[in-house]
Amino acid sequence: VQLQASGGGLVQAGDSLKLSCAASERKFSSYSKGWFRQAPGKEREFVAAISQSGAQTYYSDSVKGRFTISRDNLKNTVYLQMDSLRAEDTAFYYCVTDPSIVMLTKSPRSWGQGTQVTVSS
Repeated sequence: VQLQASGGGLVQAGDSLKLSCAASERKFSSYSKGWFRQAPGKEREFVAAISQSGAQTYYSDSVKGRFTISRDNLKNTVYLQMDSLRAEDTAFYYCVTDPSIVMLTKSPRSWGQGTQVTVSS
């Protein structure tokens, strides 16, 4: 499976940014999707997850209320709308996929290449 993330960039604190991730899976709608991030010198951390139908979503405490994950199963794409960005959101963002949303939040089966998000304070 190929996961191609895009939409990263350099923004100021308080700005918004929307990431996209296009997947090449034949049965895109059969997989949970999500996002992880890794800041310089830190371990990768879970950010958000969405179930196959989109009915269930999960967020880390650090982004809850500011980030929104969504998906379009007809376009094989998952999105991450990031509002009220903070300097501590600066990281490389990876889109991930797994048949199980529980496993996705802990150890996703597949990872995309990622996209850099930099938030200046």
